[in-house]
Parts: sequence; C-alpha cells; structure tokens
Amino acid sequence: MIAYPHLDPVMLQIGPLALRWYGMMYTLSFLLAWPLITHRAQRFLPRLTADGVGDLMVWLIVGVVLGGRLGYVIFYKPAVYLAAPLDIIKVWEGGMSFHGGFMGCLLAGWWFSRKQGLSFLEVTDLAAPAVPVGLFFGRIGNFINGELWGRMSDVPWAMVFPNAGPVPRHPSQLYEAALEGLLLFAVLMFLGRKAQPPGFLIGVFIAGYGLSRFVVEFAREPDAHLGLLSLGLSMGQWLSLPMVFLGFGLSLWAPRRHAAG
Repeated sequence: MIAYPHLDPVMLQIGPLALRWYGMMYTLSFLLAWPLITHRAQRFLPRLTADGVGDLMVWLIVGVVLGGRLGYVIFYKPAVYLAAPLDIIKVWEGGMSFHGGFMGCLLAGWWFSRKQGLSFLEVTDLAAPAVPVGLFFGRIGNFINGELWGRMSDVPWAMVFPNAGPVPRHPSQLYEAALEGLLLFAVLMFLGRKAQPPGFLIGVFIAGYGLSRFVVEFAREPDAHLGLLSLGLSMGQWLSLPMVFLGFGLSLWAPRRHAAG
C-alpha cells in the first residue's frame, strides 16, 4: 500500500477567497491547449487566425462548463436538482460530467464553425489532440481533492483516501490521467503530425476516450447514489459505450469519404 499524499485542495487562501487546485487545473488545461490549437491551426487550417482561435477557446470554455454541469444534473442527479433547481448554478460545490462537457464543446464548436464558415469536422480535428491535456489535469485535480476514488483493492499501489473509509482503494484518478490523458494525447499527436481526412482525429479521440473510460470504470467506485446498473455496468460505462462505436465508425468513415470525394 502507498500512503495517500493528503494535499490541501486549497492552493492559496486570501481572506474569504480560496484558490483551489481543481480550478487551477482547469485554467492550466486551457492555457496549454490554446497554443497547441494555435500551432495546429497554422499548419492545417490557416483560414483560422490567431484571433479566431481565441474566439474558439472562449466558446469551448462556455461549452465545457455549461455542458459539464448540465450533464451531471441530467445523468447523475436529476431528482436531486429537480427538487432544488437553484442548486444547479452552484458549480463551486462540485458536480461536473465529462460526457456532458464534451457534448457542450461539440455544440459550441458546431456553432463557432457555422458562424465562421469553417468545416465542423476540421475544427474538431484541430482541437482533438488538446482535449486529453484537459483530461489529464482534471484527473490530477480529482486526485488532489481525494474524490472519485477507486474500488477496494489489495494491489501494492492501493491508497486509503480521505472520506472513503479505512480500506485501501485503486487510485483510479491516476489510471484515468494515464489512459485518457497521457496515452490518448500521445496517440493523437502521433496521428495528427500530418494532415488526416476530416473527422478522423475526432473519431479516434471519441473511441479512445470511450474505451479508456469503460476499462477504468472496472476499478473506479460507482457513484453511491446510483451503484451498478444493468449488466453490472456503471453509469460512466453506459455513457462511454456509444462513444466507442461512434468513434470507431467515424474514424473508419472519414478516410472513405475523403477518398470518394
């Protein structure tokens, strides 16, 4: 067993104002994604100017925050927020869903592409390698917060998490950071080093994330209020399964469409 580091979730406290590591991880994700998308735009989509990338980033921030919050409300706690709808806006209390945030980003990207007269698939391919950057830092933020811990385990690297009882558990946040973040980033950067058919990279990302999340969920503790659902799968797995099929389909369709066109 490895000792959990017990990091203070609050990075800096100034009077009543608290700067939290989790919020800093979101900020760092966008700060690193911005130059990456700018660089890729210069190579693969020169019609999108530096100012245009800035506008795209604003849309994506709005999409991930609104989509992530609404996704959590709809997928995980609809009854709770139906009883207290004003609590939906209390994002500082936690509660974000990747699947909702991703759908929010897709909608924001679609709207941006439409307004700018750009191909939606080209824009999504442009941003796809940057998404694992946010996933990596987001999972590190979960680990620092001591939340979204794994299932009970006796593996040598198991940890006892605060508020999770006295038994050792999988550090599933780090598994997700490694698979959804580092590995998926490496794959997308390798494939994205040269021009690809529109829709290919975003298809690889969708399939790669869905598969990574589905696998890691076997080591992650299901949400206490939901438990395991049909076939012994968690909500995260049921939400990820369509992504696997959709992503593989898109990544296979994109080259064929490009060749036919």
